[in-house]
Formats: sequence, C-alpha cells, structure tokens
Amino acid sequence: MDEFDLDDDVFDGLDESDLQELERPAKRQKSSHIDPATPAAPVAHDPRYLTLAKKLLAEKFGYADFRHEQAGAIQSLLAGNNTLAIFPTGAGKSLCYQIPAIAFPELDRTEGRAPENAGLTIVVSPLIALMKDQVDALQKRGISADSIDSTKTWEQQREIYAKIRRSELRILYCAPERLNNEGFVISIRDVPGGIRLLAVDEAHCVSEWGHSFRPDYLKVARFVDEVKAERVVCLTATATPQVAQDICKAFKIEEACVYKTSPYRPNLELHARSIEGDDGSANEILDAMLGFTGKTEADKRFGELFAFLRANPGPTLIYVGLQNQAEIHASVLSEQGFSAAAFHGGMKTEDKARIQEDFMASRIQIICATIAFGMGIDKPDIRNIVHWDLSNTVEEYSQQIGRAGRDGKPSRCMFYLAPSAFYLREVFARGDLPSRPSLKALFQDILNQARGRAVGDVFKVSHWHQGKEFDIRDSPLSVIYATLELRFGLFRATTPEYSSYKFEASKSYFPVIKNDETPAGKAVFSHAKKKVKFHDMDVNAACKATGLNRNDIIGKLNKLNELGHIKLMTKGIEHRYVIKKKLPETESEINAILDKLYVDMVGRENDAVSRGREVMDLITGRKCFALQLAEHFGMGLPDGKLKCGHCTYCITGIPVKPPRRPLTHTTTASIRGVLKATTVRDDPRLLARVAFGIRSPRISQLKLDKSNVFRSLAHHDFEALLREFTKVCN
Repeated sequence: MDEFDLDDDVFDGLDESDLQELERPAKRQKSSHIDPATPAAPVAHDPRYLTLAKKLLAEKFGYADFRHEQAGAIQSLLAGNNTLAIFPTGAGKSLCYQIPAIAFPELDRTEGRAPENAGLTIVVSPLIALMKDQVDALQKRGISADSIDSTKTWEQQREIYAKIRRSELRILYCAPERLNNEGFVISIRDVPGGIRLLAVDEAHCVSEWGHSFRPDYLKVARFVDEVKAERVVCLTATATPQVAQDICKAFKIEEACVYKTSPYRPNLELHARSIEGDDGSANEILDAMLGFTGKTEADKRFGELFAFLRANPGPTLIYVGLQNQAEIHASVLSEQGFSAAAFHGGMKTEDKARIQEDFMASRIQIICATIAFGMGIDKPDIRNIVHWDLSNTVEEYSQQIGRAGRDGKPSRCMFYLAPSAFYLREVFARGDLPSRPSLKALFQDILNQARGRAVGDVFKVSHWHQGKEFDIRDSPLSVIYATLELRFGLFRATTPEYSSYKFEASKSYFPVIKNDETPAGKAVFSHAKKKVKFHDMDVNAACKATGLNRNDIIGKLNKLNELGHIKLMTKGIEHRYVIKKKLPETESEINAILDKLYVDMVGRENDAVSRGREVMDLITGRKCFALQLAEHFGMGLPDGKLKCGHCTYCITGIPVKPPRRPLTHTTTASIRGVLKATTVRDDPRLLARVAFGIRSPRISQLKLDKSNVFRSLAHHDFEALLREFTKVCN
C-alpha cells in the first residue's frame, strides 16, 4: 500500500465483532462556551485583511469574490486567530489556507518584517493524491508549493529542504504520520521565519468520536506546540456539533472563530431506489453480494444502472464496497459501450495516477471506485454520483455526493439499496473488534515491554510484529494504544524511531565529515561503519558512547542528507512510549483495565453499527433527504425550508422501502465444513471470520483465506455463526 493511502480492502486483516449489546462509554462533556452548531457573532477585522485577500483571490485564482464563509475564516487567520472552517465538500476550504500563505509576505512588508522571514505554511493532509493535485494546481498559478511524501526521490527531497532554508517555499504538504518523524520535527522547527500557519485538513479525524478517527491526528496539536506555529486552521466538511467541540478543544479555537456553511447544495438531486433480490439459492445471493452477475439482484441493478447512465450522461463516480466489484463494474460497463475504468487501493500507483488524470481530462467518463478515489478531486463537471453499496456513515455519504456539480449545474446522486448492502455494512462496521483473548495477550505484551522501567522512562514496541502475533490489524491496534494513552493515562506516545539508519556516501562526504568538528559530526564519522556500498549507523550506540542526545545525531544525518553529502535510508519503525504513571501489576489491576478497554472497543463497534443505521434511516425515512442531511450536522435548509423539492421523498411523498436481507439457517453440517479446514479451536471469532469472509493477520498466516471454506457462510447471520463456533471452542 502507498504511504498515507487509504486501505480500502475491507477484507484485509479485519476482525469480526461479538455483537454484545454493551453501552457506549459516556462521551466527554461539551464545552459550555463553544457551540459550533450556533452561529457566533461576527468579528470585526482590520479592513486591509479583506482588501489584500480579495486582491490575491483575483490575481492568483481568477475569482471575483469569496463564497460562503471563506472571507471570514481568512480574515480570522490573518488576524492571528486559530480558526475552524466547516464547509461542505467542494465549498473551497483550501483557499482558507492558500490565501493567507501567500498573503503573509505582503503583510510583512507593511509591518517591517524582512522577506527572508516570511516563514512557511504546513498543510497536514491524509492522501498523496490530494497533495499532488493541490501542489500541481498551485504551481500552475505561480505559487511556490510542494509536498514531502514517499513518492519523492532523494534529489527532490533535498531540493525541497533547500527551498525551505532559502525561504522560497510558501506551502508544504505532508501527512499526519510525518509529524511523528523525529528528523522532520527537528528540521522543520528551525525554518527561517518560523511556521506561520498550520492547516489541518480532514480535521474531524482528531476526534475520538468522529466517523474516521485516526490516532496520528491526536499528535498534530502537540506538533503545533513543538514547532511554535503562529496560528492553526482546521478544515472539515463533516463535523457534527460534538466533533466540532473536540476540534475546538484540541486546537484552542474560540467560538467567534468557527465558520460554517450548511451542506445543502440546491443543484444536487438526491435519489434512492430499493432493489429486491430474487428468491434464489444461497450461492446466487452470495454472488449478488460480491457483484457477480446471475439471476440475482446484481442483474436487476445493472439494468437499472445502464438505464440511469444513458438517461444522465456525463462524468460519473460509481462507489462500490470491494475492489473486485470495482473491476467487475468497469468491465461490465465497458462491454455495454460505456467509457469506464476501475480504481481501488490494490492497484499500482502509476495505474491509479493515469486513471485519475484520464478522468480529470474527460478521456474516461465513468470511474468505478472504492473509497480510495475522490478525496481531493476537484473536477467541477461531475454530473452523477452512484452508490452501489451502503455508505458506512452519513458523513461519508455527504463527502461523496459533494463531489458532484461543483460547477453549479444540476447533478444527480443515486443510491441503490439492495440486500448485499447489509452484508458489506456488517463487514465495515464490525471488522475492527479483536477477540478478547487477542486483546488480553496484546495488553500483557505491552506491559511486559514496559516492565522494569520507571515513570518517565521510554519503552519501544513494533506495531507490525504485535499485529501479526496477536491477530489485530493496524487500525484497531493504533486505536487501542490511543485509548490506553487517552482514557487510562498509562503512557504517552512520542516520536517513533527507525531501528536502522544507513546511508550511501557521495564524493563530498569524506572531505566534509573529516573536517566536521561538531560533536555530532565526530560521532557520525566514528560510528558509521562502511559495509560494501552502504554505511551502517547505530544511532543508539553512538549516543551511549558519546553522551550526545539522539536528536543531535539524527539532526546531523538529516543535514548531511539535505546538503547532498549522503543518501540517507531508514527502516524498521519502532513506536516509542513514555511511561506516565505506575503500570498495573496484579491480575485484578490488569483485568480491571482490560475489561474497560474491551467495553470501549465494543462501544466503538456499536457506534459504527449505529452510524450505518443512520445512513439507512436517511434513505428510508419520512423526510426530505437534504433536510435530514443538514440536520445531521446541526444545521438546516436555507430560509427554514423543510423540503428541497427534488429528492426522491419530496417528489414521491413515499419513503423508500428497505430491501429484505436473505439469510440462510446455520446448520451443524455447515459449521462442520469450516472445522474440517483448520485445527484452530482457541478462537471462535477467528472461525466465524473465516466462515463469514473477513481476513485477519492470523487467517492470512494460516492461509485460511485461500481455503474453499473462506466466505462459504457469508449468507448466514454472523451472530449465529459466532454462537455455534463458541460452543465448539468451549
């Protein structure tokens, strides 16, 4: 998988749930002085801010005026305030940091600040594709912008750092994971002029209660303090009032500096159709679930889809749940004469780039995609958004339909409800919960790694090894660590380390390092051991021998790399944690935390399940789709309207009927088939996952995902499968 790319293969390493009806842990209390759902009183700003912002908007971007609340957010930032912008997808959130970034030098001239101290704007963004699009667009407009990511060559990264040192770069994009890189933090905190602005895109990821919580986002606020950023702007299209509260708390944003716009777009027609499957065999139903054609719902939906696309030509995004569905849909549509291509996270980087470019240039009309496609795509003439499967959350649905009709022209959003949607929703919503034995073994291993150390000491772990050993995929493993840190206060994540540093020396390396009289330079010269082509550098050994701080030596290696004297390579990430209090030792203490941790994990799953129900309620409810969508984000329709007038409910006055989910009764014979394929008897949830068709590290290691019993009982109820396998394992 590409660095910072979304992992949209939902069957890769997912753990299934036990569906216990445990209550969600109580959410944190809302702040009494910040309510983003209620508009704050407008703040008066220096008029020169708006004058300058409009001038740059016209000169650099070709627009006559700002839209929605852009002007307010930009003036707030130029005045030095931390700011939150909640704008719908396509409403121009990026201008809220791009305009200030290029305005700083002009403001500085009026305040006597030297040009070489114009500083840097850092944009924290989650996807390489998004960074690339933004950087390309800015460079075409003559704005100095670039990104640090895994696609950059050594020479390209050297040039980026050189531009930063010369104060020639205005905007730098990076992923949230980059902020944990010790070399990056050290290099960036000494930028000439400082960090003028830190922009946090997809800021809802910072909230534990957000629809796509990412633990690495929790460390963005800490990075603000580490690099002494002058101001922060948080941007999101999908912040509910509770999530907005969390963002404001994390980044110290006052009520008057929250700017928001309703997600309602009058040019978007929101439609839904319920497609019932035939009363066919279990295998036919399963085929429909996975997107294959046959005498099932798939044929019915394809017929509907063909008719819809012919009646509504134009650039179209079709969202599916699985990678193989994207391939099948693109193939079937191509056979019907449509210009279609697939896009998903399992494709090669160069293929994804080519397909995206072809779609942007209208050489391809239809993209059949997983959630890996769309974020950061700014194609104004997308006419249709089609949902083949149930969105995981209302927020995800809102983001995806927001990619249509950005040119203001009428666009259609069609949602096909079919029995297969229930299966995929269950996989997505319940895939991250580890089995209780796995969680207990993981927690014990964490304690073992930290045992013998005092409060304030650091211990190291490899998430990769732990995930593989304890059958927990990356995402829930990161959440477990974040929960132990945030809810239980056992330790605090700090900058990860690479276990291995090596470099290839250029011709200039030896003359430079021999004459380097700094302690760090001497340490590198003494401890970097040449082995054929590369030098190996044991940083920890060098620190122990010289008494130097690790940051000093890492900083020297990074500086040598930036100046082209070496080509630095790192690998083997070790996550580091500072012990914050005495760790539990007795069995009762350990079990008390483990019980709460497991309840929290189950609660997260229940929350995910309820989010799926919210999507179904929106599509099948007795209310205007657009109104329900706006109300989900604590807002309403313009002028207090109760109807948009052109969604399915407004047109028909009849709610969309939910489709029936066909299920097969679980029998002893069906269970016996799975048991014959493996000797595993210590984890009923693993057996249920095999039968239901969800991969996990252990399942892949045992190659059970290659067995003919894998996904053989996907048309059964998972709770029933779990009960039956629990009987066998007890």
